[in-house]
Amino acid sequence: MKNSLVNRISAEIDPIGFLEATARTVGASAKNPLGIARATGDFAARMGKIPGAATRVTLGLGDAPRCPESARDRRFSDVAWNENPGYYTIAETYFAARSYALDLIEAGEGDPATTAKAKAFVEMVWDAISPYNSPLTNPKVLIKAINTGGKSLVRGAQHALSDVATRNGKPLRVDMDAFTVGENMACTPGQVVYRNELMELIQYAPQTEDVHAVPMLASPPWINKYYVMDLAPNRSLIEWAVQHGRTVFAISYRNPDASMSSVTFDDYLELGIRSALDVIQEITGAPKVDLTAVCLGGAMSAIAAGTGDERIGNLTLINTLLDYSDPGQLGLMTDPDTLDKLETMMAKRGYLPGSSMADTFDILRANDLIFDYWVSRWMLGEEPPAFDLLAWNEDATNMPAAMHIQYLRQLYGANLLAKGEFEICGETVDLSKFPGEVYVVGAINDHVVPWTSSYAGARLFGDGVRYVQSNGGHIAGIVNPPNKRSWTAAVGEPEAPEQEPMPADPAAWRDAATVQEHSWWEDWVRWYTPRAGERQAPPTMGSEANPPLAAAPGSYVLG
Repeated sequence: MKNSLVNRISAEIDPIGFLEATARTVGASAKNPLGIARATGDFAARMGKIPGAATRVTLGLGDAPRCPESARDRRFSDVAWNENPGYYTIAETYFAARSYALDLIEAGEGDPATTAKAKAFVEMVWDAISPYNSPLTNPKVLIKAINTGGKSLVRGAQHALSDVATRNGKPLRVDMDAFTVGENMACTPGQVVYRNELMELIQYAPQTEDVHAVPMLASPPWINKYYVMDLAPNRSLIEWAVQHGRTVFAISYRNPDASMSSVTFDDYLELGIRSALDVIQEITGAPKVDLTAVCLGGAMSAIAAGTGDERIGNLTLINTLLDYSDPGQLGLMTDPDTLDKLETMMAKRGYLPGSSMADTFDILRANDLIFDYWVSRWMLGEEPPAFDLLAWNEDATNMPAAMHIQYLRQLYGANLLAKGEFEICGETVDLSKFPGEVYVVGAINDHVVPWTSSYAGARLFGDGVRYVQSNGGHIAGIVNPPNKRSWTAAVGEPEAPEQEPMPADPAAWRDAATVQEHSWWEDWVRWYTPRAGERQAPPTMGSEANPPLAAAPGSYVLG
């Protein structure tokens, strides 16, 4: 009883276990006097160089040397940090102290998971107290305050009070009034042609005179809503596929509540992808359906393909983790102790609130998703931008308790899928036996699915895989319409009937890859065009058995 209470309190206060890991690591550091002495010596040496360097700045004797951390941190790019001796001293002292704190953590020499958590927590704390985040030590804030006669600080204070009152202290990051689902987001024309207790299936209206014979199912994650794949006109992957001759269907999952607490991973296969395939084949008469999937939707699509479902044609997986041996930063949050706390927390509600999931991803990129908005909104007094990706990101969804803990324990925790031991609906999943061709996208700046890990997952399918690397991160790597900043790295030509074998070492693949100045969307069309069947007249919208129920984007996306 006592342990249960402790676990429940711990889960609410510190579900990831940052404080416990830091305390344990600090305790271990105290037992390593040599490591402490080494770290202290390095700190003293760095601090000893600052006065002389600041004097050079004062006397105008040229640029003083900046520490590597300061030079590569975009927050400290303002000229004042380099040419004003006061700001120079503040920045160099801050980075020296931050490095000292991290060196003391490294001196703990504990188990890697505990040390990694402690290091992440210390980095987050030091990022939070950065001089950039204070109105007294950020030159940009002071200059704007002077230029506006202090009005920027007044506006910032008003914004901060509003965010504390209405958003639990989280700064508003996007102008939500600028976007409406179904009007300027998730607005590719289509019809809901099927609905069950878990998902709605949308069929998109054709935009070409004829279409490829093989229809496509868009399989989104249910961590967020499906329209990351149909974000906005000219920024929609679904629209892009429709305009390039595909008959596209998409799953829109229901936002779980307490009534769905017992929904399992098996249910997402049976009521999600398998039910969608039934309806698509009934409407189109096609013997095969290609799957195009993102993140968790990609994992589920790969699992469906690995069960031997002969209805699945070819597979496209975007920023998808299949081999969980190196899950990146999320590995900090999927160790057994953290999962125990998470299970305790979810047991109270029957689901993981979308806000908790959003907070987790915010923590992974706190500088970009939290602290930058302290400055822009609360100190500079700026209004939030109208940015579709951020608007979608704010539209969070819950996760059913049973499904989520199963997913985290069996895939993240035990890596059963990569081991060939994962079972679903009574079947063992074997990705190597999937007979179709596979197109896998990894984004170079993905912090959720590191590209090297998505690469390792692609190799589970064996030969016949085209792996491409795109610019952007986990989300921007999905929403990647052709533009001047787009690039794609790949080996060989997409139209080739046989793709080049993937070497075991991702670095060897990267060395052999050619970088093209175009989006992976363009490469993808070239890949699927010879593989998607002959051109024919578009199928009807729905059928007698599955008539249109409502206009896209349907009702589940609004929940």
